[in-house]
Amino acid sequence: MSEKLELLRQKREKIEMAGGQKRIDKQHQSGKLTARERMNVFFDEGTFVELDAFVKHRCTNFGMDKVDAPAEGVITGYGKVDGRLVYAFAQDFTVVGGSLGEMHAKKMAKIMDLAMKMGAPVVGLNDSGGARIQEAVDALAGYGEIFYKNTIASGVIPQISAIMGPCAGGAVYSPALTDFIFMVDKTSQMFITGPQVIKTVTGEEVSAEELGGAMTHNSVSGVAHFISSNDEACLLEIRKLLSYLPSNNMEMAPVFEADDINRVSDELNDIVPADSNKPYDMKKIITSIVDFGDFFEVQPYFAKNIVTGFARINGQSVGIIGNQPMVMAGCLDINASDKASRFIRTCDCFNVPILSFVDVPGFLPGASQELGGIIRHGAKMLYAYSEATVPKVTIITRKAYGGSYLAMCSKDLGADMVFAWPTAEIAVMGPQGAANIIFKDEIKNSEDPAATRAEKIKEYTDEFATPYKAAERGFVDDVIEPAHSVIRLAEAFDMLLSKREQRPSKKHGNVPL
Repeated sequence: MSEKLELLRQKREKIEMAGGQKRIDKQHQSGKLTARERMNVFFDEGTFVELDAFVKHRCTNFGMDKVDAPAEGVITGYGKVDGRLVYAFAQDFTVVGGSLGEMHAKKMAKIMDLAMKMGAPVVGLNDSGGARIQEAVDALAGYGEIFYKNTIASGVIPQISAIMGPCAGGAVYSPALTDFIFMVDKTSQMFITGPQVIKTVTGEEVSAEELGGAMTHNSVSGVAHFISSNDEACLLEIRKLLSYLPSNNMEMAPVFEADDINRVSDELNDIVPADSNKPYDMKKIITSIVDFGDFFEVQPYFAKNIVTGFARINGQSVGIIGNQPMVMAGCLDINASDKASRFIRTCDCFNVPILSFVDVPGFLPGASQELGGIIRHGAKMLYAYSEATVPKVTIITRKAYGGSYLAMCSKDLGADMVFAWPTAEIAVMGPQGAANIIFKDEIKNSEDPAATRAEKIKEYTDEFATPYKAAERGFVDDVIEPAHSVIRLAEAFDMLLSKREQRPSKKHGNVPL
């Protein structure tokens, strides 16, 4: 028995050394942790349980029969994150470049199956050179299996991807199918075709960082949701994100210690400028209202004209969407519509109530927006809000004009409670444009058109650019003092805890993608 135990220990020791000390040192010199180190940082101390450590590839082509790949280049298993069950896999770049082959893929697929059975989140730590070319179609089949499982698990369990090294070719589509993507600054890249292929095919010269670096995908393409300074920070941020989400679609997010819901935030009474054309920071309103001022923003560098993220009110998770007057006056454009729609649907998947802060003058005008399909993209927001059955609460802080007012979760799109601040302006369009149309003849025929125009704008503003017409019609449930927003929101979400809303039976709707 002692000989067999010694053999087991030797095998485990070899597996734990992965690609060997030289490659481990190279990984560290690149500013990256190894796959096992990442697992140990991510999970609660001492809780990680590894599965399938002894799996080996079956490839004999191109000399692969002589290649030993400890743990088949991917560490898989489960453990606890803040005491909750989570499954994870971490590709090991020190072993055959973390390349994906048949058995590598099967290990990942097994973890995803277990996560689905147990109703627990699955986290993928990607650090791979891509498909294992020697395994040809077996490697491609492995990717296909993973894509399929990503899709089946979508909306059932949270799926989170971290790009912690290279991720190229077909490998990028699994992260793209998951709910959230984290990237590490300067050490991670994502692209379908790399700089060399692009140069060969199109003649364009671009660096790997410009093409698929963390900031590129966080600020330009919108593919990624978060950027982290290093591996440790990335893993800790994933832990924080999980705290806002339930383990699966049949549960609610965990409840945390609540802030004082009876607090009066006097600073909110003065935050919206008297001049409706002056900007202010919507994030200041959000942090003044949420528990302990803790707002976990999602995609902070992409489509900055709309703010999305998670927070808590009275200890309960909420997803927040808010127009940002500091950027493009808070107009909705193609990217903002996509960003908000995706976030709304994610919240709805996982039973996270939605809070919308509205200060929107309209959809962004311009030929590039129209030709880029702003109608189709804007319709995604209308669809997402209308489809969502979680509790939906809206606060109109200032402008709420035309179709963009509806797109920010008006009563008509299913908002359960709509509050307005006294500074709210709910109308078909802004006072100046409205006055120019309604009083066109009077202005044109007056002795002093400029004075008449100013008078008519004021008349329209006083009568219609207020929250009170909408409140008279029941489209606004209450006009509230901004300082009392916290207690009103806490009461609203508490009241909506038992909300049940049915939709017609169907296979699925047809989102205007």
